[in-house]
Amino acid sequence: MDETTLSQYYADCPPTVVPLAIKPHFEALTDQQKLYAHHISRAAFIGTRIILRQVSPCSESIFDLIIALHVSCKGHWSQLQHQAGIHDQDLQHFLEYAAQFLANAGNYKGFGDSKFIPRISPGALESLASQSPKAKDLWEKSKDAIYATPEQLGLMHLGFPDKGHLSTYYPDSPYITEAEITAIDEFLADKKLLPENTRLRKLDTGDFEVLVASGLQNPPLEDVDVGAKVSWELGGELKGRKISIVFGDYINEMAKIALQMKKASLSAANETQRKMMEAYAKSFGTGSLSVFKDSQKYWVKDIHPEVESNIGFIESYRDPAGVRAEWEGFVAMVNKERTQAFSKLVEGAPDMIPKLPWSKDFEKDKFVAPDFTSLEVLSFASSGIPAGINIPNYEDIRHDVGFKNVSLGNVLSAKAPDESIPFIRVEDLEIYLRCRDSAFEVQVGIHELLGHGTGKLLQESAPDEYNFDVKAPPVSPITSNPITTWYKPGQTWSSVFGSISSSYEECRAECVAMALGCDFEILKVFGFGNGEVDMTNEAGDVLYASYLSMARAGVMALEFWDPASKKWGQAHMQARYSILQTFLNAGQGFAKLDYTKDDLSDLTIMVDRSKILTVGRPAVEDYLQKLHIYKCTADLEAGKQLYDEMTHVTEFWGQQVRAEVLRRKTPRKVFVQANTFEQEGKVTLKEYAPTLEGMIESFAERDI
Repeated sequence: MDETTLSQYYADCPPTVVPLAIKPHFEALTDQQKLYAHHISRAAFIGTRIILRQVSPCSESIFDLIIALHVSCKGHWSQLQHQAGIHDQDLQHFLEYAAQFLANAGNYKGFGDSKFIPRISPGALESLASQSPKAKDLWEKSKDAIYATPEQLGLMHLGFPDKGHLSTYYPDSPYITEAEITAIDEFLADKKLLPENTRLRKLDTGDFEVLVASGLQNPPLEDVDVGAKVSWELGGELKGRKISIVFGDYINEMAKIALQMKKASLSAANETQRKMMEAYAKSFGTGSLSVFKDSQKYWVKDIHPEVESNIGFIESYRDPAGVRAEWEGFVAMVNKERTQAFSKLVEGAPDMIPKLPWSKDFEKDKFVAPDFTSLEVLSFASSGIPAGINIPNYEDIRHDVGFKNVSLGNVLSAKAPDESIPFIRVEDLEIYLRCRDSAFEVQVGIHELLGHGTGKLLQESAPDEYNFDVKAPPVSPITSNPITTWYKPGQTWSSVFGSISSSYEECRAECVAMALGCDFEILKVFGFGNGEVDMTNEAGDVLYASYLSMARAGVMALEFWDPASKKWGQAHMQARYSILQTFLNAGQGFAKLDYTKDDLSDLTIMVDRSKILTVGRPAVEDYLQKLHIYKCTADLEAGKQLYDEMTHVTEFWGQQVRAEVLRRKTPRKVFVQANTFEQEGKVTLKEYAPTLEGMIESFAERDI
């Protein structure tokens, strides 16, 4: 690996460290609400060790090494530096790596899935570790995995093991193939075993074990989703091999988490919250995802809580197969003032959905108005904190019960001073800086509510039972002919579209935001303009900033494309790249890359403000219509062909543009979160300095 390639994997220097401010919102809670929030926060953060094991084999040892060094010097890092005899820059580079490691819950980027390595030399890091016997032992365990693997470049990225990448969703299974994983997933779907809280191991014998996360090794049979039989002989291409269900993955953590959820139930505000917490506890103890789905139904029904939360194995972005989910959990306080705008958006949704480019045949029979709140986050345990959330992901719950949307206010508002803004033209900079936050809030609101919240999967739910008229199928607006494909019994969106499902759905939701973000009635809901079309007023500025932001994100997305494997490492950025291509392909001079120098060092993106409504929006809607119809009809062949074409990276983009993106890339934010502590039924909050040292101290005092 040459130095240029290696430099792409170095930890950011320096990272952008910002506080996740929460104190006024937390202090406004009652003692009971503080206890409820505290126990859910504890449960979420206990799961950090689960994420570490889901990321890489060595992440947990590196985590323990960082904490051991903090404990050994009691946070007096300069003292440890002096004892180790290393330079100021060495210590700085270690602290930068440690803070980013903790923010990503592992040594692979939560946003990008590529490994990042410290700038401190192995010798200097060993000197640091040698100041503590415990740290020294942990260094010996993890030293080979902390740095680059130049002889195995594929291991610098998460992905299918048989493609040379790393994935601990398939632990101790270097020879498991993508085809085997797909066959097993189809078998499990047939057995009605949901995969989100599982991992898959291939044994030396060629047999397979499905590892289920649970606090019990032998849960009661009535709580086992597949019943009494937990071992089967496989058929087809895997004939002659066996598959067995093994409970107790992450057993210690899951048991502790279940206990915290039981404690939270004792401080619940109402019966719905109490039942939700008890369902969580039972699910985490037994490994039952059918019980977990019960918790999500209660969650949807828990309307307008003062303390909002969700926890579990939620998003499947990082499993290369796109079905197994990463642990995450959050607890937050509602910002009532900002929630008002989102409530108005929900109220207007039934009038907005028909503006999307498909007929009612491809939309839910009835729009169930969800709870949509703006939250101030107390705790978010994950490999990366999003700006908004639309869950649950289970389509049957979304259809029959509903879903919720949340916008994370203190995540959106967290800013670093003097943040650089590459690829925006000088003449656009004032509007961009003034309106980007407003534009992003509008985008997130539409993305979550009307993006992820729309659409109907046409399905044969059971033999000869359909949720559409199979004798007179809906007519596709793409072909003008009746549809010929739909979901079969047991199939889900993610099981059919597999590894592209996450990014494809994010792209669909982003396109909805780009299309409906042009609606001036929606902009009025957020407080911009009077509802009349006017590209010259504040609403027009916000809309322009939204299109500029998406175009800029499409350029910056190339950081997350790996030229060696030709693989995208981040679902949202892959989606944004395809939307930029949609802008550029719209023609009529709507969007273009501006540059005069051969090395693209003066590269900016130009979007013609006057053509957003007449050229940009129609182009987005044409792309969106295809994405949507292919999803609704389970047309993997057409959907994959479209998405592969739109996210294909040519030599110009992959070499010249990407090189300039890497040269000007900006660090992702490291959020320093507070901790809560309980003593004799009273809960106190501690916030930490928004520094590298403060980030490490916050994790050390979490005591997980």
